[in-house]
Amino acid sequence: MIQITTAQWYAWINAFAFPFLRILGLIVAEPILGNRAVPISAKVGLAIFVTMLLTPTLPAMPGVQPASAVGVVIAVQQLLIGLAMGFAIRIVLTAAEMAGHLSGLQMGLGFAVFFDPQTSAQTAVVGQFFGLFAILVFLSLNGHFLVLSALAESFRALPVAQELVRSLGWRNLVAFAGVIFSVGLLIALPIVATLLIANIAVGIMSRAAPQLNIFAVGFPITLAAGLLALYLAAPSTGAALTRLFEQGLIAIPRLLESFAGR
Repeated sequence: MIQITTAQWYAWINAFAFPFLRILGLIVAEPILGNRAVPISAKVGLAIFVTMLLTPTLPAMPGVQPASAVGVVIAVQQLLIGLAMGFAIRIVLTAAEMAGHLSGLQMGLGFAVFFDPQTSAQTAVVGQFFGLFAILVFLSLNGHFLVLSALAESFRALPVAQELVRSLGWRNLVAFAGVIFSVGLLIALPIVATLLIANIAVGIMSRAAPQLNIFAVGFPITLAAGLLALYLAAPSTGAALTRLFEQGLIAIPRLLESFAGR
């Protein structure tokens, strides 16, 4: 008669549960798979499927009782690591939306907002356009496959262990979040500069012809100039987003190294 010890049960549970939590955290935080339009059951099912594929290739898991205090700490830590990896990619998408917000304000479309179910908040139309554009660039780079590949490598760079991750990793993640403002401004800079020139021209027109209704003429001019700038800046914007996504994918192994204290 085959007998299974308690230690064997714990080993089997840990071999699946701990990787599952890290994978689920990444899927929930990642901008494509973590979209609210994707059902929760699909996210959990995908996490289970990926875990089943990766489990035979992963290093041995800690032999602790899953329901113990140590087991709970390891489980929470794995979930946070997955969330941090997904957040590193989501920062890039947020930077693109930031550029859209800045461009929309300069175009005079700051009032053109709608309810975004992804963020449960009012979102500017131009910002949503930049966000969708960034998602298309991400998919064209096979970013979703690269993220899953980085996830598989994360278990070798930062194995599941009882030791707590280093706080340096969280500081590096916060520092990387500063990219939202700097890169968002750089992406929107050509459009903002174009609209600044258009506004200066409108101001000169209003001074030269005071009888001109500046509100009736200025808004169509800035809107047309903004749309033209969006069209002309699309190739350079795509190239900038490509480099930004590459930086985001590079940031994941660096983040794991800082978590491991290397």
